[in-house]
Amino acid sequence: MQIDVKRMIVVLAAVTLLGTGSIFASPPTPSPGGQEADDVAYLSGRVSMLLGEIKREAAELTLHADTLGAFARNPQQHSLSSHYFYLNKVKDHINAVGKRTTELQQIRHAVLPWQQQAIAEVTSRAGQVAASTQAAIVYLNENKGRHFVPEYRDDLTTIADSSTGLKNTVGKLLEYEKAQQKVQQLQNELELGD
Repeated sequence: MQIDVKRMIVVLAAVTLLGTGSIFASPPTPSPGGQEADDVAYLSGRVSMLLGEIKREAAELTLHADTLGAFARNPQQHSLSSHYFYLNKVKDHINAVGKRTTELQQIRHAVLPWQQQAIAEVTSRAGQVAASTQAAIVYLNENKGRHFVPEYRDDLTTIADSSTGLKNTVGKLLEYEKAQQKVQQLQNELELGD
């Protein structure tokens, strides 16, 4: 089973073509109490849930990616089967993230602007991990026994760094969301306008 790099590239291209707004932009102006407000609220909640799932998946992904990062420093100390094992673990996790980012892309148009920015950022970072993982797998398949060359080691380092970046970004986005909710709660309690 390969990483669906073509799907990730299409999603990344769509994000680039659609452009993104400021993460701090105002939310869409739904009609008061209308169906549109309910839809935005539901889909915004769905984005939060998917980001939470991606955060959990990224934590597991990072564990395996960090092992590959260690392999990049000493590739000959580890068997070829160990390289394949951890690359396949990373592939499984990034494919799971890819499924969630695909769903995020499908609802991107109807959520809050900061969530649209979050979706673009998460998709981009996941694409980096996917591309490097695919490159490393292809390299190993074509060059068995030569897992110590600089290009392959660079792929492993990029997998580790990009995985950490993905995990950290999603964590910060979820923290931002909590801060936004707290501000909204305080505004409501103090009956302050926007």
